[in-house]
Amino acid sequence: MRVFVTGASGFIGSAVVPELIGAGHQVVGLARSDASADALAAAGAEVHRGSLEDLDSLRAGAAAADGVIHLAFIHDFTQYENAARTDMRAIETLGAALEGSGKPLVVTSGTIAIAGGGVATELDTPDPDSITSLRAPSAQATIALAERGVRSSVLRLPPSVHGEGDRAFVPALIGIARDKGVSGYIGEGTNRWCSVHRLDAARLYRLALEKAPAGSILHGMAEEGIPVRTLAEAIGRQLGLPAVSVSAEDAVDHFGWLGTLLSADVPTSSARTRELMGWQPAQQGLIADVEEGHYFRTEEPAQR
Repeated sequence: MRVFVTGASGFIGSAVVPELIGAGHQVVGLARSDASADALAAAGAEVHRGSLEDLDSLRAGAAAADGVIHLAFIHDFTQYENAARTDMRAIETLGAALEGSGKPLVVTSGTIAIAGGGVATELDTPDPDSITSLRAPSAQATIALAERGVRSSVLRLPPSVHGEGDRAFVPALIGIARDKGVSGYIGEGTNRWCSVHRLDAARLYRLALEKAPAGSILHGMAEEGIPVRTLAEAIGRQLGLPAVSVSAEDAVDHFGWLGTLLSADVPTSSARTRELMGWQPAQQGLIADVEEGHYFRTEEPAQR
C-alpha cells in the first residue's frame, strides 16, 4: 500500500515508518518542518509538506493514498481543548477524503480516559470526567466512518509508550525526581499504568492498517498495569534517590502538569486485540526499560 502517515517523524511514527517499509509498504509522511522532512527522507519515506492545521495538505495526502495512519496530535495539556478540536477537524478531513473507498484509516487515541470500573477492555467507554476524554468525539467520529465506506479503526495507546527516544511521561518523572531530590508517587502508589514498547506499538499499527475490521477499537497494551510506586522505585534506584509518597493535595505542586494524571488508575487489557489481530508484544517491559539506563543518558524532556 501507499500509506499516508501523520506524525511520521515523531517518537512512535519513527518506529511505524520502518515497520511499514519493512513489510513492503510505501510511506508518505506528513512533515511541517525541514527537520521532519529530512528525517523522513533518511528513513526512506516520501515527504508530504503540511500540518494538522493545513486541511488541504491532509486532504491531498489522504486522497493519494491507499490507507492512512493518523498519529499526530498537539500534546499541550494547557491547550488540550484546542488540540482536541484540531484533531477532530483533521480526522473529519482524512475521513472525507477516504469516504466510499473501503480504504483503511487508523486513528490514535488513549486509554487514560477509559472508564472500566476495573481492568478496562476494548468495549469500555471514555470517562467523561477525564481531561483526555476531550479526544473521545474524535474516536467516535472515526468509528462512524465505517458506515461511510471507510475501514476505520481506533488504536488506544497506554499512558506510557516507552523505549529509547521517549520524551513523554517517564522522562518527565525523571526530571521531576532530579529537581525534587526524591522519586515521587501519589498516595500509596498502588494505582496502575499500562504500557507498551514503541516497537510493539508500531507492529500493531501495521496490523491495523492491513487487516483491522471496519469500526474496530484496538488496545495497544503490552503490560496491563504497573503500580506507579514500582515505577517510582525503579527511577529512584537509577538516580540513587528515595521513593516517597506525595499527598494528593500536594500532587500538582510537586509534579506540575503531570500531577493531574499520575494518580489515575488505568489497568487495561489488550486480550481482544491480541486475539483479533494476532498481535503478541515481544519487547521488554517498562521497568526493564527504565533499568536499562538509556532514560538517564538522554536530555530531559521539553515541558509540555
